[in-house]
Amino acid sequence: MKLSFHGAARSVTGSRHLIEMAGCRLLLDCGMFQGRREEADRQNRELGFDPKSLSAVLLSHAHIDHSGALPVLDQCRFSGKVYQTRATADLAAIMLQDAARIQESDCRYVNKKERRRGKKCVTPFFDSDDVEAITRRFVGVRYHDAIKLAPRVTASFHDAGHILGSAAMRVKYTVRGNTTTVLFSGDLGRSQMPILRDPELPPPCDVLILESTYGDRLHEQHHEEMKRKAQELIAHARAHKSKIIVPAFAVGRTQELIMRIKELVGEQRIDPIPIYIDSPLASRATEVFRRHPECYDEETYRTFTSEGDPFASRFIHFISSPDDSKRLNSMKGPCIIISSSGMCEGGRVLHHLKHAIQDEANVIVFVGFQAEHTLGRKLVEGWDVVPIFGVPTQRRAQVVKFNGLSAHADRNDLLAYVRAINPLPAKIFIVHGEEKQALSLGAAIQAEHSGVEVQIPRRGSAYDV
Repeated sequence: MKLSFHGAARSVTGSRHLIEMAGCRLLLDCGMFQGRREEADRQNRELGFDPKSLSAVLLSHAHIDHSGALPVLDQCRFSGKVYQTRATADLAAIMLQDAARIQESDCRYVNKKERRRGKKCVTPFFDSDDVEAITRRFVGVRYHDAIKLAPRVTASFHDAGHILGSAAMRVKYTVRGNTTTVLFSGDLGRSQMPILRDPELPPPCDVLILESTYGDRLHEQHHEEMKRKAQELIAHARAHKSKIIVPAFAVGRTQELIMRIKELVGEQRIDPIPIYIDSPLASRATEVFRRHPECYDEETYRTFTSEGDPFASRFIHFISSPDDSKRLNSMKGPCIIISSSGMCEGGRVLHHLKHAIQDEANVIVFVGFQAEHTLGRKLVEGWDVVPIFGVPTQRRAQVVKFNGLSAHADRNDLLAYVRAINPLPAKIFIVHGEEKQALSLGAAIQAEHSGVEVQIPRRGSAYDV
């Protein structure tokens, strides 16, 4: 068996990992790389392997950094199936269509400016027809079902607790009575978070491919402190009649933010201010959440079945039309605008930032990881001037981080995940983390389990296992 890594190797986005066995080539995830425009263009058009040769794709979850390059496979004549949980299949279908729409819209906007400067126009990586073609190859499966992919190859999905439908994926290859098992964590979630069940304990494996997004740090654990910070933000917005702009992933963080704010209102900790969910994708994704209560934790399921819709409230407004979205930019506060994308690399949030970022009364709140070279990362790092649609723009708005709302496992969670595998795997490959985080987690695992071989692959590297 051979493993090769074609994305999210010493970086966070563009997850693509290839397993090659006799007569079978499996791709684990096919994500879009997000970062500097030139590098993103190259990595999202040159995948690093021949899509025609793939037997199948296994998709851990629907986030674009794990699913976003799937339509490129169809352009390159991939003819196999894409296996994922049923909830992931529903989410990925709408997220990929949204990604196609955003690319087309952003390219039109950027090209209008580039033509004036005499520069070359940019083109989308794929369009809605490519998305429709790849989604026809989707196969939705249940957690724990054994899927036969080839005569000696099976796979199964295990709840990762990261977003709706997310899974760790286990591949078993048997030849001449010997079995090799590879477990890919995908993105792991956290315990005691709202809406979803906690991550499952990992099944046994010989080889583990482990994410490391937060491999060198711990999350804020004090829910009371997070509530206090939220109260202060809303009090600030009321006092200054300002806007709170929240760049949030349309799937996962948006729904969790709704639940958290409703909780504060229910406890009478805050008086509600208008919340605008400005993302057609978030609206459609919330509908998918409603269709999959089998993924909920006990508390959310109880709310869903006894009290009705957990995502509805009189002060929460879902925005769909472009005209309504534009009206938010001229609207006075106080209000909260939650809009995608979470790393500020496309979508309507860029327009809200463009209009709000130069007012010092406004606040930009980040609730998820910001990959290197993204606009979100520049804002979190405190840049005073940032590029929005390629135009240098002065930042006067405050920037606040809420790491406690992250849907990613932190360092302790990841180490506990490894510890829970019995017996320990012989080899561990650390992926989906920037080099600093991946190396730190790898060193911690090696110190704790000296008999385990730990590798930190680079993009394009390959290993026999």
